[in-house]
Amino acid sequence: MADGPTAIPSDFSRLPDRGRVAGEGVIRSVTFVPPSEAPSFSALIESRSAPHPGRGPAVRLIWLGRRRLRGVSAGTPLRFSGMLSTHRGEPTIYNPRYEILAKED
Repeated sequence: MADGPTAIPSDFSRLPDRGRVAGEGVIRSVTFVPPSEAPSFSALIESRSAPHPGRGPAVRLIWLGRRRLRGVSAGTPLRFSGMLSTHRGEPTIYNPRYEILAKED
């Protein structure tokens, strides 16, 4: 029986090099590609408990074949899981599973 995903530390500071991972955080930013490029939607997510929001460790989530994801924008809390890899020196998960979480007041 296969093991489940490894939980990412709450501060995203000690990520494994690769493998199945799961975590949650807040979308810091999203990136849209121009219509002349292949469709993809990218979001940078950081831990809710980041000591320096906007400057701490983050994970890049990339959905291939999508230009937008309804409900996913900067500030959206999200739970995610998928296969962690590195792209251009940045921790990246392609086509992650995700769940939008309720925003805290």
